[in-house]
Amino acid sequence: MYRFGILKAASLSVPVIVVGNITAGGSGKTPLVIWLVDELKRQGRKPGVISRGYGGSAEGVRKVSRGDTPDVVGDEPLLIARRADCPVYVGRDRVAAGRALLAENPECDVIISDDGLQHYRLARDFEIAVVDRRGFGNGWPLPAGPLREPVSRLKSVDAVVANGWAGEAAFRMTLAGDEFRSYGKVSRGATPGDLAGLRLHAVAGIGEPQRFFDHLAALGLEFTAHPFPDHHAYTAADLDFDGDAILTTEKDAVKFGDLARLPAHLSVWVLPVTATVTPDLAQFILEKIDGRPPA
Repeated sequence: MYRFGILKAASLSVPVIVVGNITAGGSGKTPLVIWLVDELKRQGRKPGVISRGYGGSAEGVRKVSRGDTPDVVGDEPLLIARRADCPVYVGRDRVAAGRALLAENPECDVIISDDGLQHYRLARDFEIAVVDRRGFGNGWPLPAGPLREPVSRLKSVDAVVANGWAGEAAFRMTLAGDEFRSYGKVSRGATPGDLAGLRLHAVAGIGEPQRFFDHLAALGLEFTAHPFPDHHAYTAADLDFDGDAILTTEKDAVKFGDLARLPAHLSVWVLPVTATVTPDLAQFILEKIDGRPPA
């Protein structure tokens, strides 16, 4: 009804960039949001991020702080708040979340809505759809297939970003990372060579766990893979393995909780990844929202 004008979308006082997808589950939106925040800041902008806060119990609108827990604010908003160094607010009503962010951060001049492509109540100035290597599955809508909206929806977005997808897209994203960080020990790092020969367990509860496992294999590591559902809430029993170390993603690590939950006989190594998008998506966005024709 919003798309056909029966219901009126609400606008914010600054441009809104929506990052989403048309399939259920993760496709790489979070690293793209973090990349986009960094790139906009390099261009002199002051971005903020709003998100539904999926998996969190917070009522109404809440500002996300680095010390929050994922069971309250959601795993992805917490990761963005820790990595992106910008205001992050969560709320089922993204219009209210955006207004609260702007009221408390008047210097903010652009809002990024994480996973809001289907939240039509919020008016937007630029839409990004991320497609990962799984594509569109059987092409059927939920619940028979993975689609939130038909594939034809991609024709109306401003930019399609392919994350390992071989289809037609103006922009392509790659994720790189080869240095592990010790969980709970900020200054300690390890290379794949440092971990070679250990009895490793790889844990991933992201949209496509196999993507993380393939990344580790490409680094030359041998491990036992443990896939979990996206947004999985970990318990101590989930991580009680017989081995030397656990390898996991940043998104999963924010859900591991305090060190008391982790098995004492296993070290835990987190692999941060950084997105790169080509060609220059940030510049393309700014040219549109600033009213200039694309170069």
